Amino acid sequence: MRGIHSVVDDLRRDVFEEVARLAYEGGDIKRIDQIPYKIVPGEVARYRDSVFRERAIVNERLRLACGLPLRSAAEYGPASLGIEEAAIPEKYYEPPLINVIPFACNACPAKEMRVSSNCQGCLSHPCQAVCPKGAISTDRYGHSVIDNEKCIKCGKCVDQCPYDAISKIERPCAKACGMDAIGSDEFGRAKIDYDKCVSCGMCLVNCPFGAIADKSQIFQIIHAIKSGADVYAIVAPAFVGQFKGATPAKLRKAMRILGMKETIEVAIGADLCTIEEAEDFLDRVPEKQPFMGTSCCPAWSVMAKRMLPDHPEYVSMALTPMVLTARLVKKDHPEAKIVFVGPCAAKKLEASRRTVRSDVDFVLTFEELNGMFRAKDIDFKTLEPDACDKDFDKGTGAGRGFAVSGGVAAAVADHIKKIAPDREVQMEFADGLRECKKMLLMAKAGKRNGYLLEGMACPGGCIAGAGTITPVKVSAANIAKYKAEAEKQSSIESVFAKRLHEAEE
Repeated sequence: MRGIHSVVDDLRRDVFEEVARLAYEGGDIKRIDQIPYKIVPGEVARYRDSVFRERAIVNERLRLACGLPLRSAAEYGPASLGIEEAAIPEKYYEPPLINVIPFACNACPAKEMRVSSNCQGCLSHPCQAVCPKGAISTDRYGHSVIDNEKCIKCGKCVDQCPYDAISKIERPCAKACGMDAIGSDEFGRAKIDYDKCVSCGMCLVNCPFGAIADKSQIFQIIHAIKSGADVYAIVAPAFVGQFKGATPAKLRKAMRILGMKETIEVAIGADLCTIEEAEDFLDRVPEKQPFMGTSCCPAWSVMAKRMLPDHPEYVSMALTPMVLTARLVKKDHPEAKIVFVGPCAAKKLEASRRTVRSDVDFVLTFEELNGMFRAKDIDFKTLEPDACDKDFDKGTGAGRGFAVSGGVAAAVADHIKKIAPDREVQMEFADGLRECKKMLLMAKAGKRNGYLLEGMACPGGCIAGAGTITPVKVSAANIAKYKAEAEKQSSIESVFAKRLHEAEE
């Protein structure tokens, strides 16, 4: 479903745009109550059974986009209830970050096998023959019938039916969740187990009903800008191609129009992370630990540490590119407010940690940033960059490559080869938390000793994050081109390498 533009995308982006416009325009912010009527005009529902339900869903999305808590259908109150608490220049996320809007959920079947009218009632009944639980019988016409109480959803019948008459029906959000964190409430609606959830956001971009949303800091960032604070944007290299017509120079100009003091690319932090992880690997593997996992993906890192409760140090302790870049900026501009702009929902969780809060003040996804561009009517096709916008990125090709699956491990291995040419590095990378889990289980079983393991929560890497706009294949091609255009290709050549000790302090 991802990569295909839909009305769900339009709904999300309309909400971000309207929240940004409300914050920029100021005045009576309680006019947020009028926005659902703008997004869902008229008296006839377009997508659901009732126009009132459509507006109620928009109400909750607006509140989440302002960083306010989700409410159930049983709670009374307009969207503006408590809005003053959000209209401040600084506000951290109050858990949970990822939320299911109950009355937007379709209560899809959790998982079951279904026989369609394609069943021909054949004599051989291979579906019955392969069923390990005897869950398949036939009706009086010879058609197969599945007892879902006995069925273990192994899918063997699906594979064996010669008429493709059996299909597995699974809730899309649960299917996308690599942590198996989505179950059902008493009404059959999706419910997140927050003890398992790592906030990767794959559920929210795979729900075809738009019932899942994360909280945003758009409102607070704009209030920080309007308060006169010096807000610096640090932008993940996955930005390439996310905004049509946005060259690096044009992006820098657009960010100034939004009110940002300066824009720096996080590829410089990725280079520092590469150097730090390479040194960690050489120091620790295999003498002190059997393998080492990369640190830059927060959802993977949290999952891995849960799977390795006795050895969390097996995941690199290196600071992430986001934090390293933020620290460099704050070394040069101590009063700066830092907003990380990237593709990832889990970065919001990382930035809310007490150890990171002093470094990163806000997190925006590309989709949320696009809402701010739309609120300011920025058109990249006609936007002309200023002369000062020539020099955007001092990161290397290796740092830019962090955006795609395998890019982190490749950068670290390349750096190791340059500083320890006799050291052979075995590496493996996985994207998508289910695949990451498999890789880590192999490592725990002692089958990846000596390895550098790269985990990315999103299938395809950062370019497939929950906050992206552009299809993954297109983004991958854009990143490959952008990486090749870098003046320097190896992290060892980074002009910021000598400042690593500053960022680590």
